[in-house]
Amino acid sequence: MSDTLDLAILRTLVVAEHLGGFSRAADRVGRTQSAVSLQLRRLEAQLGRKLFVKSGRGLVPTEAGEVLLSYAQRLLALNDEALAAVRGQGLSGRVRLGVPQDIADTVLPNALARFARAHPDVVLEGRVERQETLNRMLRDGSLDLILLFAEPQSPTGQDLGLVDLAWIGAPGWGPSPGHPLPLALLDAPCLFRKAGLATLDAAGRAWRLVFGSPSLGGLSPSIRAGLAITVRVARFCPPDLAPLPEGILPPLPRVSLRLAFAEAAPPPAVEKLGESLRQAVAEFLSARL
Repeated sequence: MSDTLDLAILRTLVVAEHLGGFSRAADRVGRTQSAVSLQLRRLEAQLGRKLFVKSGRGLVPTEAGEVLLSYAQRLLALNDEALAAVRGQGLSGRVRLGVPQDIADTVLPNALARFARAHPDVVLEGRVERQETLNRMLRDGSLDLILLFAEPQSPTGQDLGLVDLAWIGAPGWGPSPGHPLPLALLDAPCLFRKAGLATLDAAGRAWRLVFGSPSLGGLSPSIRAGLAITVRVARFCPPDLAPLPEGILPPLPRVSLRLAFAEAAPPPAVEKLGESLRQAVAEFLSARL
């Protein structure tokens, strides 16, 4: 019995976890579903542990499977970084990236660190701006690529996955019966503001704007003080705040994480950073909360 894990099998498992099923993973990695099932059985035999069990019509990881998936993501990241470093030798140029604050604080650090190690001769320039500013800068050529939020089925950019929006407030916050819902929202135009207000209006729920700001930092004091709530991506909730329990307010829609390039055929350095961002987003979305 081999003591070396097969990275191809591990990649299939990670893809299956990310896409929500082995049939989808089979299509993504170019194998039949029976071949993927055989890979899984061989891996379980090698490890002597059951990695997935049936749940409804699908499979969910066991405790051993969750441990393996965590290591698999790290092994694959190191493998991909090594390949990028060797293949990317001599890659140079300048790449100008734009992201909103939420993504800069969460997804971006790993992507940039990995890219910088693999391509040390590429000069990275970044901008953290509101989404409408990023879109404008991409259109006028001030940025080479942007990673931001968009409505599902948006015609621009590459869809990297969906994330849930949530009502966010101070821990233990609850609405006051008979009073309009106090909100702290980014200034319009804002995708999150639009989604929150449309949801409340559709439900016939009264609201009032307590705080407005062009930046997330300007909203934080009122939310932390319990004076208002806001709309943010659930996974990006700061540790000192909390999503409201389900049922208190009407549910919010999901939004897409989208990667967009200024050019249809980006230069090699820009395309390589795009690959790093795709990988970082996939790892972030597959990580368990």
